Amino acid sequence: MAVAADRYPFAAPPGVVLRAPDAASDLLTPAALALLADVHRRFDARRRELLAARRQRQTRHDAGTLPGFRADTAAIRAGDWRVAPIPEALWDRRVEITGPTERKTVINALNCGARVFMADFEDSTTPTWANLIDGQRNLRDAVAGSIAYRAPDGRDYRLVEQPALLMLRPRGLHLPERHLEIDGADMAGAFFDAVLFLFHNGQRLAQRERGPYLYLPKLEAMEEAALWQDVLDFCERALGLTAESVKVTVLIETLPAAFQMDEILHALRGRIVALNCGRWDYIFSMIKTLRAHRDRVLPERGQVTMDAPCMRAYAGLLVQTCHRRGALALGGMAAQIPIRDNPEANAAALARVEADKLREVTLGHDGTWVAHPGLVALAQRVFDARMPASNQLHVHRDDLRVTATDLLATPAGSITRAGFEASVEVALRYIAAWLDGNGCVPIHHLMEDAATAEIARAQLWQWLHHADGGGELVLTDGAVIDMALFERTLATHTHALRASVIPGAARIDAAAALLGELTRATELADFLTLRAYGRLE
Repeated sequence: MAVAADRYPFAAPPGVVLRAPDAASDLLTPAALALLADVHRRFDARRRELLAARRQRQTRHDAGTLPGFRADTAAIRAGDWRVAPIPEALWDRRVEITGPTERKTVINALNCGARVFMADFEDSTTPTWANLIDGQRNLRDAVAGSIAYRAPDGRDYRLVEQPALLMLRPRGLHLPERHLEIDGADMAGAFFDAVLFLFHNGQRLAQRERGPYLYLPKLEAMEEAALWQDVLDFCERALGLTAESVKVTVLIETLPAAFQMDEILHALRGRIVALNCGRWDYIFSMIKTLRAHRDRVLPERGQVTMDAPCMRAYAGLLVQTCHRRGALALGGMAAQIPIRDNPEANAAALARVEADKLREVTLGHDGTWVAHPGLVALAQRVFDARMPASNQLHVHRDDLRVTATDLLATPAGSITRAGFEASVEVALRYIAAWLDGNGCVPIHHLMEDAATAEIARAQLWQWLHHADGGGELVLTDGAVIDMALFERTLATHTHALRASVIPGAARIDAAAALLGELTRATELADFLTLRAYGRLE
C-alpha cells in the first residue's frame, strides 16, 4: 500500500511510488528519491538483461556444460595491468567483522578492535522496511559519530575514539525492493541500499578520507562488475564526489565468478581494492551451478572445508590473481561464536578458528573475516605473527597452477544422519528467524546467515533429487536418502521447535511449509531469500 499523502510531507517525483508503512522522509527526501529514480531508469533494464544472461548460462550448465575460463577474455588474463593504487585507509585490513545493521550491533562492531566493519544489508539482514530504514539511519549516525544506544538494562553504548572503518554491503543484483516502485517496477534492492548510503554519507566520508567504501556481493560475470562501475560513476557525478573515490571490494562467492577474477578486477580497475573469499556462498553456488550433474553431489557441509582440493584451488587462485594485479586478497568467514558454558568445547572451536586463520595467512591472504567480536583478538594475533607488514602484496604465489579441473573437483566425503538432520534443522530455524525479521542467527555455536542456510536447503535438494551415478544415495548408517526420510525429519524438528524459545519460533510452521516446497520442487530455486521475500509481513 502506498504511503498516504498526509503522512508524506512532500510530493514524490513523477513515476515514484512509495509502498511502505512509513515515509522515512528524513532519508527519502525529494533529492534522494530523484537520484534513486535516475539510477533505476538508467540502469535497471541492463540489470535485468544481466540476470537473464545468468539464467541462460545456468540452462547451458543444466544441459551438461561446465563453467570454465572465457576464451573471449584471454587477453585480459594475459595482459600486464594493475588496479589503481589502494588508499592508505584500506592498506591494512587484517581483521574484518561483519554483521547486520541493527543499532547496538553497529556500535559493538565498530568498537570491537577489527580494522573494518562490513555493515550487511544482504546475508545478515531480513529486508523488512523497518530493518532497511533503521539500518540506513544507524549507518548515517555512525558516520556522523553521533550513534548511541541505551539497552533495556540501562547500559549505554557509544563509539570509541578510533572505530573500525565502515563498509557497506548492499543486497545482490537479483533482489527487488518492493517498497519503492518506479515507473511501475520495483527498484533493485542493490541500488536502493548503495545509492541511499552514498547520498547521505558519501561527502562526509570522502572529506575524512574514510570512504565511501562498498562490498559488492553475488557477482557472476565481468559484465555485472561493469554495471556497478557505471552506476557508481553516475552517482559520483550526481553527488559531486571525485571520480572513482567510491572504492569497492568484490566477494568471489559464486562458482562462475571464480573463473573471471581477472576480468572482474579489470572491469573495476579504477576503484577496486580487493577480492574476498566468500566461502559459504561459494559452496552454495557450487551446488546450484552444477545442480544437474549427478557426479558432483557434495558431502555434508561440515566436510566441505577449505582443505578440500577445490576450495584450496579457489583460495589460491584468488591470492595469486589479486597480488598479480595489485589488489588485496581477503580470507573467509569464521562462523564460530564463543561457547561460554562449555570451556572444553570453546577451546576446540577456537583451535579450529586459529588453524583456519593460520592457513589463510600462510597462503598469502592480506586479511580475514570473523562473525563475532570475541574472535577478533585471536584472528589478529595469528595475522600479526605471520604478517608484520600491512599486507602481503609481495607474495605472488607464482608457484600455483590452478586449472578449471582443480576448481571443479568434487570434494570427497559422506552424508551422516547427523549431517542430514543438521541441514533440516539449520534451514528450518534460519527461515523461521528470517521470516520473523532476523537475518543473522546463532545456531549450535555457529553464526548462521542466508549463505549458510542456502547451503543447508540446497544440499537437501541435491541429495534428494540426484543420486551419484544414478544409484541411491545413502547415509553412513545405510539408510536411503529419500523424501520419506526428509518428511519424517522435517516433521520431527518442526514439532520440537514449535514450543521452543528460539528466534522465530512463532514462524516455524510457515518455515516448514517453505522448506518443504523448496525441497520437493523439481528445480532448485535460485535463492531462498527471493522465495521468502513475498512471505514477509
